[in-house]
Amino acid sequence: MNSGSLKNSYSLHSSPFSSPKVSALLKIKILSWSQESGLPISVRVHVGDRTFSLHKYPLFSKSRYLNRKLRDSNEVELPKDFPGGPETFEMIALFIYGASTLVNPFNVAALRCAAEFLELREEHNSRNLCERFDIYLNQVALQNWNDTLIVLRKCETLLPWAEELRIVSRCIESLAFMACMEILDPERRRDQPVVTLEALASQAWSLQIVEEIVDVWIKDLIALPFRFFERIIKSLRRQGMREKYVAPIILFYANKWVLSIKPCNFCESSGDTNSQSLDILQGVVNLLPISENSSKIIPVGFYFSLLSKCLELGLTSGTIIAKLKGLIVSLLNTAFVEDFLLPTIEKGSFSSSFELATMESIISSYVSVNIGSNNTPLPSKSIVSELWDMYLGHIATDPAISFKRFMDLIEIVPMSIRQNHDYLYRALNTFLQGHLDLSEEEREMICKDLKCQKMSQEICVEVVQNELMPLRKADYP
Repeated sequence: MNSGSLKNSYSLHSSPFSSPKVSALLKIKILSWSQESGLPISVRVHVGDRTFSLHKYPLFSKSRYLNRKLRDSNEVELPKDFPGGPETFEMIALFIYGASTLVNPFNVAALRCAAEFLELREEHNSRNLCERFDIYLNQVALQNWNDTLIVLRKCETLLPWAEELRIVSRCIESLAFMACMEILDPERRRDQPVVTLEALASQAWSLQIVEEIVDVWIKDLIALPFRFFERIIKSLRRQGMREKYVAPIILFYANKWVLSIKPCNFCESSGDTNSQSLDILQGVVNLLPISENSSKIIPVGFYFSLLSKCLELGLTSGTIIAKLKGLIVSLLNTAFVEDFLLPTIEKGSFSSSFELATMESIISSYVSVNIGSNNTPLPSKSIVSELWDMYLGHIATDPAISFKRFMDLIEIVPMSIRQNHDYLYRALNTFLQGHLDLSEEEREMICKDLKCQKMSQEICVEVVQNELMPLRKADYP
């Protein structure tokens, strides 16, 4: 799969061979066969809204299905789910009359499924259609990235036939193999490094930044319906692609179809869009790497974004939520406060929001897993405590949050691991400014653990001058 193979030579949606051309060729073949054999047209085949007037003998000789149906009748009506409809049958008829069928990536899947339905197999007639199309698939279409993508997309309307004939699975395995070769290509890697997620690790999560770094071949994969995409990811892993290259593909897919504000192109018109989006989201989460080392490849902000989308879609509990929380807890010290789930005032009081309840659960789990009885102040623990204090600064702007509720939020993180009280002071100051009716006793209680010794000089000076701070003189430096 070189750069040239990534350029489409024709549209994905339409074959370069038009139906009028096929119809004209078929008419010529029927007329020629009548003249050569001296036999009249004797049967009619109904396919959808079209009727084909044909000769019985060619149909008998090639198709075991039509051989059975036309023994006692001169008419046959194919079922509504005949693969490919009348256009495909027209091309099948063209082959039956001896033409060199115009096979291409756009029609080969439909032709192969239709040939199977009509039982155009080698054992019934030598050099029949099933075998010829399998050869074209394996030796031509599935050797090229763009052609394989076209075949796979055309299979969407040919299920379950395309699945039973392993056309879908062959396309998926072929795409996965070529993607692995793309990663391993030393020339390609020298000219354009393979996309990984290191560039996202040093900043808060951003949908726009993600879209800017997506590679061309990855864009092809993330355009697929999830039922195909999921199988390609599993095939990539099965064929040995390293997780540092697989994980970005999953992330980009979620960014496109779950996190970005776009309609779901793969939803049924009569279906519930939110339900469809939730199904894709759950599928994406199930694809995420589960080992601790593998999960660290993905920025924690991505997990937060998926968790936020879950809440937005009404999913507040279950295995998906639990998995995302677990992944976040393991990487919490690499987060930015902008990654955290922030409630909006439009939803009512912050204190009763799902976002705050979820963040409480995450921080509590982190404390339980990483601190427990060991309150030794480590840099990673201090980072998480500062993030939580910065987050509380946002929560403190809600005038409806109660004194007791805010104290409970502060105490989720033990004071012993708070090495810097600057952000805690700012959160408390914001809270006190919005709750001027607190008693002196309440102000002393909520600020009891604030230590000037753990503040920067600038903040310490501000604290001393702040009339809202009920600090004892012993707390001053």
